[in-house]
This record gives sequence, structure tokens and C-alpha cells, in this order.
Amino acid sequence: MDLYSIDKLMHETRQLAARYRQTTGSTLPVTGEISRYDVAKALNLQLTDDQTLGYDAIGLGDREGLRILIKGRVLFEDSRSTPRIGQLKPDERWDNVVLILFDDNYEAVEMYEATHEDIKAVLKTKSNNSNKKRGAMSIAQFKIISQLVWTQENGVESEIWDNHK
Repeated sequence: MDLYSIDKLMHETRQLAARYRQTTGSTLPVTGEISRYDVAKALNLQLTDDQTLGYDAIGLGDREGLRILIKGRVLFEDSRSTPRIGQLKPDERWDNVVLILFDDNYEAVEMYEATHEDIKAVLKTKSNNSNKKRGAMSIAQFKIISQLVWTQENGVESEIWDNHK
């Protein structure tokens, strides 16, 4: 057995990243790995090792065979900027995107899932605005087009809350 389990390592990484931010005001580049780990564990996904595929995981169970792109953002209370999701490329080979939001301690708060079609439609309308970076989207916009699939309080939602109704 390894000296550290992955669960313990992730716990320690969260603590270190939070303390580093509190001390320096800067962030450590660990959100991506914590995001991949938490989403795969919570939503029953198999992570891929090949970063060139254009997606992070393959769905199991209810998401069987879906190629999932995972995005994560830490929402710091003292931040004044409008949080955005990293660039989404509609030409890549993913089926759905899961966005995981973290608190200041890098603890998961919520997860939202949007389909390729919904994201492509939004990006198509936004591409007409030259002031917006191609493929960029605010977290607020992502929440509007997505479904809430996990919360810190309830875990996996038995009835998925859908913004489309």
C-alpha cells in the first residue's frame, strides 16, 4: 500500500492551496487536478490519462460512454472580477462539460453539467461580439444553460434541477 492514499493527498493539496492563497494572495495551479478528481468520484466517471484527447473522462453508469470535459473554478470571497470558465472549443471531441465550483478552501460546493449542443449554441451567438474571447463564457452564463447535478449538501441530485424548464 502506498504511503499516502489519493484521498489523503487531495485533502492535503486543498489545505496547502488554501493556506498559500491566504498567505501570498496568489493561487497554486492545482484546481484542474482537484476538479478532475472530485468530479470523477462524485459522478462515476473514469478519468483519461491522455491529455490530448480533448476531454477528461468517460462516463459510467447513467453517463455511460459520454466524453466529459471537466472545468473547475475557485470562487474567492474577496474577488471583484466576474469569474469565467476557461476556453471551450466546440470543435473538440467532448459530449458534455461539467463545471465544479469550489469555496476558498478548495472544497467542492456545486457541479453543473451542460451538453455540447447547448454550449455550441451559446458560443455561436457570442462569437458575433468581437469583445468576447472565442470560447469564453462566464460562470453565470454556464449556470443558465446547464443542470445542477451535485451539491455539497445533497451529493448527487436524485432529481436534477434543470434551468431549461
